[in-house]
Amino acid sequence: MNTLLKDVFGIFKFAEGLYAGIRKVLVPPKAYSWQTFIYLSVFSWVLSYLATGYIKDIIAFFGWLFLIAGTAWYTTQDPLRVPGTFMPVGAVITGFLVSVFAFGNQQDVITPRTIVFWPTISALITAIPEFIEGSDTDAKARIPKPQDRQRIIILVASSMLLSCWIQFYFVMDHWFQQYPSLQADTFKRSTVVVRTEERVKVPQNGVVILERLQPIVIEQINQTPWSEVEKWLLEAKQRVGTLGRAVIQKSLGKYEEKDLWRIEPRVANTKSGYILDLLSIWIGPSSNPRGYFLRKSCRIEPVAATSNSGNKITVAEIECDRASKLIAGSPPPQQ
Repeated sequence: MNTLLKDVFGIFKFAEGLYAGIRKVLVPPKAYSWQTFIYLSVFSWVLSYLATGYIKDIIAFFGWLFLIAGTAWYTTQDPLRVPGTFMPVGAVITGFLVSVFAFGNQQDVITPRTIVFWPTISALITAIPEFIEGSDTDAKARIPKPQDRQRIIILVASSMLLSCWIQFYFVMDHWFQQYPSLQADTFKRSTVVVRTEERVKVPQNGVVILERLQPIVIEQINQTPWSEVEKWLLEAKQRVGTLGRAVIQKSLGKYEEKDLWRIEPRVANTKSGYILDLLSIWIGPSSNPRGYFLRKSCRIEPVAATSNSGNKITVAEIECDRASKLIAGSPPPQQ
């Protein structure tokens, strides 16, 4: 029985201690405290949710200021340092809030700019107290000691360097999104880019261009009188170029790399007709100084047919390769 009573009292004592701890965190010891700022931020956000127009933005603005002030105050009371630096963890948290407040938006709270400027802002927040001496009510500016200046310079400079590397990551990510054909290239000689996924063997955008250009060319040539086809082939450079630009604009309109693809034809005579090569040429950056291109060959041959009036005529029959072939180097010269 005594053991049971001890257990019950122990539970009550634990609950009492837990309640006291929660009360200490939630209930401000005085009006001027970090809890007050946090509550003001929550209150401001509730009001901004109910408000409309520019009033909503103004209230939300002050809500962010209260949150940043309260968080900074709480995390600097007994600061925990980032290992290897004199940067408080609170400065990292506060820097993140400041970065979100400065560079976030309603659609995307966390943007690339938020992540890029986060380390630098955190370092500046860490450095600011080094230029101030005195209490909250009697503070004045001061010049840090020489040894402190060195620490500040190293911290801020290293944080800015980290921001630069993060920015470089976002730049590379943007390039690969807007220029996906770069993923088909090799980065073996790069000192800063390491491939983490399997290499794309063929640039898909180049393939898409030829796949969508092929049926248009077939439609214009197939079952067309042979004399008209020969005339079409004489003007192939202009005709295919015009069709290619239209296909590129329609198929790659959302990519910035659309200006780095060029479509050209190559026409060659054979014993039985012609060979029409459709070339999708990459003119963007490449590890190969001579670049590369994709080729899809079409064989055009004359066949006998009967016109609507019953006369015997010669028309063209065209057959194209099923797959495009990737070729490294410069395209063959025009004939």
